[in-house]
Amino acid sequence: MQPSADGRDRVVAWIFVLVQLALLAAVFLLPGGSAWTTPAWLSDAARALSVLGLAVVLIGLWTLGRSATPLPTPVKDGRLRSNGLYRYVRHPIYSGVLALAIGAAIPSGSVPVAAAASALVVWLAIKARWEERRLRARYAGYASYASRTPRFIPWRLGRPD
Repeated sequence: MQPSADGRDRVVAWIFVLVQLALLAAVFLLPGGSAWTTPAWLSDAARALSVLGLAVVLIGLWTLGRSATPLPTPVKDGRLRSNGLYRYVRHPIYSGVLALAIGAAIPSGSVPVAAAASALVVWLAIKARWEERRLRARYAGYASYASRTPRFIPWRLGRPD
């Protein structure tokens, strides 16, 4: 007997979350290295980026309220949010996580940490696209919202994502 589409989506959603957590753990738990040295001003900027990232994650979660879930699937009784940080980007929590990871990787001097942060960027882009297919199916206004709101960065670089 094959699992239902909902069952498969749930398994895939958990895989997305577990890989994301593993990559974050690698970024924050792998030891620093000496592959490069970071000037003090850049280390300070990276720390500020991490603090900003944490703030963005917390504000994004607060804005979602009861619609917040660790899984990249819409909750049953949730509603589309396009206020707060969601006015500027479709995935502010992912943006915050990326800022945290990049802010940690820059001063690390570690190739494995930088590789984990880079892999996290790619992974969250894939995860966001997968999630957006479900959001489009769940919320009638999502396609319009997505057409006018960037995915991760509040301004578009090149063509729309």
